[in-house]
Amino acid sequence: MNIGQFLVKPGSKIDLSTISTSFTNSFNSKDEAKEKLKKNIRKMVELQGKLYSSDSYSLLIIFQAMDAAGKDGTIRNVMSGLNPQGTQVFSFKEPSREELDHGFLWRIQKSVPERGRIGIFNRSHYEEVLIVRVHDLVSKGKIPQRLIDNNIWNNRFREINDFEKYLYENGTIIVKFFLHLSKEEQKKRFIKRIDDPSKNWKFSENDLKERGYWGQYQKAYEEAISATSTKHAPWYIIPADKKWFTRLAVSEVIVNQIEELNLNYPELTGDQKDKLQILKKKLEEE
Repeated sequence: MNIGQFLVKPGSKIDLSTISTSFTNSFNSKDEAKEKLKKNIRKMVELQGKLYSSDSYSLLIIFQAMDAAGKDGTIRNVMSGLNPQGTQVFSFKEPSREELDHGFLWRIQKSVPERGRIGIFNRSHYEEVLIVRVHDLVSKGKIPQRLIDNNIWNNRFREINDFEKYLYENGTIIVKFFLHLSKEEQKKRFIKRIDDPSKNWKFSENDLKERGYWGQYQKAYEEAISATSTKHAPWYIIPADKKWFTRLAVSEVIVNQIEELNLNYPELTGDQKDKLQILKKKLEEE
């Protein structure tokens, strides 16, 4: 699969209305895609071992999307085979009082994966230029009014770019996914949540209220993605109407990102190998 077709090139301006939410590439069946996904998961397990043992890079995977786009399911299905010791998932909810008393990137910095690990953000610092922007929460927060002006969003885009470049220059590889869902498909999934008692808990009146801001969110996403897709922290817009394709496409991008690091298991010196043989002999003689 050509993952470049999902990449937002640095400096480009996107229009989400022109990007398909139901594209499935050359895959005509769900079963075919699932088989390919299984192969990619096995490959990720192998690559994770090299990432963990080399202890030189970390991988940060960011998921953003409208409600019901499948973030949870994608994380669960794509990352299912990875070693939990080398993986960490953070879901950023409403900030605490302590977090509100710091800059908006403070709580994000604390959750960045250390070298050798894969970190997954289910929502992220991008909420600060999405929901915060759509609902004008900045003016209701703790930021001094003198610092709030017409350039605040451009300032935040710059701060995010600087932050992500800093992470990249310190060994964190960043890949960002926007799961691109249609409004009609979101409606279908909301209705399914209401019809299925086991999924009732996943739907609330607030979900319906947020749906009313669909247009504002699309505009906020367009501006945020256009402003922050960089060479060192690219955005990928993944069609999300077909869950089976979403998961496959995400796995393709992740495998490609780790493979580009060209990692290998640590090589032992001749003396270290000789020492291992001595230790092996001691074990055999027990």
